[in-house]
Amino acid sequence: MITWRAAALLGGGAVVIALAGAIVGGSISAPWLWVAAGLLVLAVAAACVVDWLNAASPKLLRASRTGDQSLWLGETGRVTLLLQNRSNRVLTGRVRDAWVPSAGATPTMHDVRIEPGRTVGVTTTLTPTRRGDRPAVRVLVRSVGPFGLMYRQTSRRAADRLTPSWRLRVYPRFHSRRLLPEKLSRLRVLDGSVVTRGRGQGTEFDTLREYVVGDDVRSIDWRGSARRSDIVVRTWRPERDRRLVCVLDTGRTSAARIGDEPRLDAAMDAALLLASVAARADDRVDLLAVDTAVRASVTNVDKRTLLFRLVTTMAPLEPALVETDFGLVAGEVLRRERKRALVVLFTALEPGALGEGLLPVLPQLAARHKLIVAAVHDPELTRMAHVTPDATPSDVYAAAAAQRALAERDRVAAALRRHGVEVVDAPADEFASRLTDHYLALKHTGRL
Repeated sequence: MITWRAAALLGGGAVVIALAGAIVGGSISAPWLWVAAGLLVLAVAAACVVDWLNAASPKLLRASRTGDQSLWLGETGRVTLLLQNRSNRVLTGRVRDAWVPSAGATPTMHDVRIEPGRTVGVTTTLTPTRRGDRPAVRVLVRSVGPFGLMYRQTSRRAADRLTPSWRLRVYPRFHSRRLLPEKLSRLRVLDGSVVTRGRGQGTEFDTLREYVVGDDVRSIDWRGSARRSDIVVRTWRPERDRRLVCVLDTGRTSAARIGDEPRLDAAMDAALLLASVAARADDRVDLLAVDTAVRASVTNVDKRTLLFRLVTTMAPLEPALVETDFGLVAGEVLRRERKRALVVLFTALEPGALGEGLLPVLPQLAARHKLIVAAVHDPELTRMAHVTPDATPSDVYAAAAAQRALAERDRVAAALRRHGVEVVDAPADEFASRLTDHYLALKHTGRL
């Protein structure tokens, strides 16, 4: 294909011929003008052909990639496209490294000059705006001839010889990570208070130590004292190896926007904080993502790799615009968890979804496990429920609708509590913290 230089050369030549004709005084129909114009076109065409033949073939490029393969949402990474020139000509031109729009790729165009047999890398900076897998889509290479009159161009999709496949996995945003030191500190205080308090509900035997003045004589282990010829007492710690199951509702209610992100993302953030604290408490954490089918599952994972497995599994999850099958949720939990567990269901307090779906299967689920329904609500709804003195009729109508939604949410929460279900309902900025505090309170009182 021709470049702007060929068009400029042809146009400039035409202007020169026209000016020469005007100076000589010949008319536009003069034969020598047409001959000159024809020679100009042939000369430019011949130069373009020679230029095209001497341009390096972009099809002889070999490509590979290196760089970041995973990022947290909000972070910036870099991926380098390595281009090896396997032709015997210098390749001069431009390369377009195209990604999906949500990958936030900049810059997309790169000027390159690659000597024969050499490899050149072009780096693209990625700032993703959505979690999940953000793939490279296409690489376009334009090789310009030595005169800049013609160019060869090749465009290939990902996963072929020119464009190696590359997917950047973007992990969900973990806002509540900043709260982790505080929650772990509370957990350590909880361990210490239980040891001081002694045996009770929610505790298990820890170790033997020497008796000191002030210890409860009922904690003396007489058999151990006889073996050691010294008085020893038993110490206790909070029960460990409890089971925690986080169930993410990925149905239609999870697609609702809470602030700048879907409700599902807020649930993921809270689940990550809760799982991190539970793992440090030596409890076992499992994950299920369900709507009309099981979308993801994490089970029997070592606590050292738990966070990585969770974020890797959560990253590609997207809300599905279907009604969640809570019968399937209950069946999966009962099938997978034979022993009593703490089940945290991340969903919305919506009468239509929970009243018709969850409440019918709630008795069999609550009879086997301890159940928490964790719901995040939009603080904008609470703000809309208040009417100002200067409110317009539309504001009054919106406030009435908001108050009705709040009342229905309260009725659903009350119905769940009547079945023995714990309910955590909080705005997005407090949701993760309140849920983790509730877990620590249950652990402190031995109700897991």
